[in-house]
Amino acid sequence: MRTLLRLVLIALAATIGSAGAVIELAPPQRYALQPVGQGTFSWLGLRIYDAALWAPDGRLALSRPFALVVRYARAIDGESIAERSIEEIERLGLGNPEQLGRWSARLRGLMPDVAAGDAVAGVHRPGEGARFYLNGRLLGEIDDAAFSRAFFAIWLDPRTSAPELRAALIGER
Repeated sequence: MRTLLRLVLIALAATIGSAGAVIELAPPQRYALQPVGQGTFSWLGLRIYDAALWAPDGRLALSRPFALVVRYARAIDGESIAERSIEEIERLGLGNPEQLGRWSARLRGLMPDVAAGDAVAGVHRPGEGARFYLNGRLLGEIDDAAFSRAFFAIWLDPRTSAPELRAALIGER
């Protein structure tokens, strides 16, 4: 199961915007991952990353697995990625102080330093948590369903700090 998921994410990371893939999370559940949307996140005019959202049959539902692939345009240290993620989760009002502390510690231990061209893929596993990959290599997982919902809300919640990217990811643009 992990091998297939890893191979699919390698393909996703390498081919943002191309044809979909099939992912088998646990027999007999099979999900045809198709692109939902993609966009670019820029800050002060600088391109930070491109992102693509993949979901079963190209339709996002939080009750089904999906993958968010972020391909970085510049080097960023993992500590900064983790810190910014927690800041955004907190800004959205998600998680209590205890959860935020736990999530922060886990993300800081999980998020790698990235170079331009690196792809980090996060997989939402409903009711279970999230798995993370760097260029197709498993980084680890956070087995906390509330964390997974909060983490992906950074991009998918209507209150996101990047509404244009959200619209592109969910196929509204």
